[in-house]
Amino acid sequence: MDETTRPGTPRTLTAAELQRRLEAGEPLRIVDVREDGELALARLPLEVLHLPLSRHREWLPDLESRLDRQQPLVVLCHAGIRSWDFGCWLIQERGFGEVWNLKGGIDAWSREVDPQVPRY
Repeated sequence: MDETTRPGTPRTLTAAELQRRLEAGEPLRIVDVREDGELALARLPLEVLHLPLSRHREWLPDLESRLDRQQPLVVLCHAGIRSWDFGCWLIQERGFGEVWNLKGGIDAWSREVDPQVPRY
C-alpha cells in the first residue's frame, strides 16, 4: 500500500488536484498548521483555518467546534511534513474521516499553481 491508502493516514493531494477540486466547488475545509511568521510570508488566496501547531493549547479545547467531521479536510504546512503528522493525529486520535495532506505544502502551491504566492 502507498501513503494514500494506509489506514490511519491522510490521503495525498497535489497542489494541482487541490486547485481543480476548489474550482469544481467541492466543499473542502483547508487547515494551515504553519506558524504566524510563515503565514505572513505566504498564504493561500482563499479561506483557510489557521491552527499553528506551536499554539495548540489555544485552539485544541475548541477544535471540535472549528472542524466539521462531515466536511473533507485538507491540511497544509510549508512542505507537507507537519501537516502529514497533524493529519495522522486527526485521524488516529480524533477520529476524523476524510483528511487530505497537501503534498509539498504551500511551496508546491507556489511552484505548481500560483507563482504570486511567495516562496520561502
